[in-house]
Amino acid sequence: MLIDNHGRNINYLRLSVTDNCNLRCQYCMPEEGVNFAHKKDLLTWEEMYTLAKAFVEMGINKIRITGGEPFVRKGLIEFLEKINQLTNLEEISITTNATLIGPHIAQLKKLGITTINVSFDSLDKARFNHITRRDQFDVVMANIYQMMEEGFDVKLNCVVMDGKNTDDIISFIKFVQKHPISVRFLEEMPFNGQSNEKPVLKWDYISIIEHIKSEFGDLERLPAPPTSTSLNYKVKNAKGSFGVIPSYSRTFCGTCNRVRVSAKGEMQTCLYATETIDLKSLLREYTNISELKFSIYTALQARHKDGFEAEKGSVTKKSMTLIGG
Repeated sequence: MLIDNHGRNINYLRLSVTDNCNLRCQYCMPEEGVNFAHKKDLLTWEEMYTLAKAFVEMGINKIRITGGEPFVRKGLIEFLEKINQLTNLEEISITTNATLIGPHIAQLKKLGITTINVSFDSLDKARFNHITRRDQFDVVMANIYQMMEEGFDVKLNCVVMDGKNTDDIISFIKFVQKHPISVRFLEEMPFNGQSNEKPVLKWDYISIIEHIKSEFGDLERLPAPPTSTSLNYKVKNAKGSFGVIPSYSRTFCGTCNRVRVSAKGEMQTCLYATETIDLKSLLREYTNISELKFSIYTALQARHKDGFEAEKGSVTKKSMTLIGG
């Protein structure tokens, strides 16, 4: 088991395989994009495998592949095939914008990688295109329906943005009433590469829940593990469910069981921390994986108690695409 300095079992790795993305979502990065890493600055697939293997041997049993958009990087499926063979790795999941996943759905199902989170902020085509600054709505919807038909565990992640997509909250609930799918509403966070001040959050998780109650009445609270980041509910007679993630209010920090590694090999023990550990240099310097493990363990013994403690230093101004979501 991998235990941090606060006695928490760390069993979940969010591994970003690229910082590049084919969309330009407003809450994630500026319209002109950001300075994406050069290929030479990224971890190679072999280095990522070594890193994943080290984490799994230390007690990680769940890996979520993130980006940027994971499917923009060639070689992803081969990498997934390889880490899928790691002993004691119980789950591989992916967060994607679902624009490029279509040709890979059959292979993912064959590998048993069927837990997919889709960043999807509007059911309205014009609004979707405005938020993402790209015209990919029809492609995304087709891939979502295909994954549902193939029995995937699909969650739609909607970042609630005041004045942009709050009209979609009720639309999404009506969508999960008809379909066996989950939607999760996330509080907006300041990581878009341009925020200098803390936002005033009008649509926090409480406001979102109350808004849904005003339309649908009482909600059924669904059980969730202590490490869950979402408060999960169901409206009466719905085929699907919904959750609310207090990503900025951070009600779940005390039970955090995850660690992040960027595509450049920067390990971040807290989303709100500015400190990173350069695992890429360690991977290229050390010949013994045990030395890499020691560095990972040591970093987790200096972990912030929660995001509020980490924020006392300074809030990161990195774009979300550089952090890995």
